[in-house]
Amino acid sequence: MLNYIWGGFFLIGAVVALLRFLSGDATIFQSLVQSTFDSAKMSAEIALGLVGVLALWSGFFRIAEQAGLIATLGRWLSPLFSRLMPEVPQGHPAQGAVTMNLAANMLGLDNAATPLGLKAMQELQSLNPSRDTASNAQILFLVLNTSSVTLLPVTIFLYRAQMGAADPTLVFIPILLATMASSLAGLVAVMLIQKIRLDGVLLAWFGGFFLLMATALYWLSVLPGGQLSTVSSALANGTLLLVILGFILAGWRRRVPVYEQFVEGAKEGFETAVRLIPYLVAMLVAIGVFRASGALDYVAQGMKALCDWSGWDNRFVDALPVALMKPFSGGGARAMLLDVMGTHGVDSFAGRLAAVMQGSTETTFYVLAVYFGVVGITRIRYALWCGLLADGVGLTTAVAVSYWFFG
Repeated sequence: MLNYIWGGFFLIGAVVALLRFLSGDATIFQSLVQSTFDSAKMSAEIALGLVGVLALWSGFFRIAEQAGLIATLGRWLSPLFSRLMPEVPQGHPAQGAVTMNLAANMLGLDNAATPLGLKAMQELQSLNPSRDTASNAQILFLVLNTSSVTLLPVTIFLYRAQMGAADPTLVFIPILLATMASSLAGLVAVMLIQKIRLDGVLLAWFGGFFLLMATALYWLSVLPGGQLSTVSSALANGTLLLVILGFILAGWRRRVPVYEQFVEGAKEGFETAVRLIPYLVAMLVAIGVFRASGALDYVAQGMKALCDWSGWDNRFVDALPVALMKPFSGGGARAMLLDVMGTHGVDSFAGRLAAVMQGSTETTFYVLAVYFGVVGITRIRYALWCGLLADGVGLTTAVAVSYWFFG
């Protein structure tokens, strides 16, 4: 399936470019070729940029493993994982790695979430009987990442503050509602396909999670607008610092040679970053061609024409470039977000909706390329479709709650 999707980006891009050339755009082919070089360069820069953080977190994770923290966390979560990921043995390091990755995503700690996620995927791959085919556990983990709940979207608050928003944190509750809808849709889709039964234990875990989310939502929402961004940033980064110190202290307590173990883990992180380059180049170049051809722009124009023809409110179309770019490129979606806020105003309906869309989901194709690429999986089964379903639900919810909150 991935072969057809990857080739389809090039084919659609080439067809659209040919139509534009026949319409008089003499530079379109040059733009497409240039996009391949730019995307290849960006792929290498992304992978090299990951070297440091992968080495850092692989080193700390190695200390946590040797200190027994990951095994302990896995035992605590065994009732949940034994139902969602029955092929993962009780106490396996994958359970702890998955949990730490999801927690980092919730706190908006992108620099920590990615290396922890790659570590989790490698641990899950060690249990995979088919080396080139995604296992059920890996698919569930990837879909949760593409739709993961972000409790503290600090980066979006900062973008809005830099653009002069009257209340940078105004989009906080709409983002949380949209990303929770996305996560729920992705999880339900995978559970249905994998025939995971919803028993009392799962209901208790899910109920506890939503209670925790509701408590955090209430606590954060009652803070004055000017304090929410500061408190969110301090909470996220303070938690991260406590985790690092906890790893080191636990290592000392177990008489683990923390420096030597950190270095050994960091070496593995460096090797992981290098292995990512071919997969990133393949996916980002294909997406670059698709984007440079103008195919995404035509989709947005078609949506606006459809709204005009049907008489629907078409204000959401001004933010649509963010939604269309989000599954393909995080950097591209951020650029679209800033463009929408700059063009229409940071506190316009389109500007606020674009911010909610940016926080509602993850970059599905990027996550797919990185997480499956690091373990050499080429047969992804239904992972992409479940991820895109979560994206669609999250982005649709973003539009709905934005009309609800912002009129």
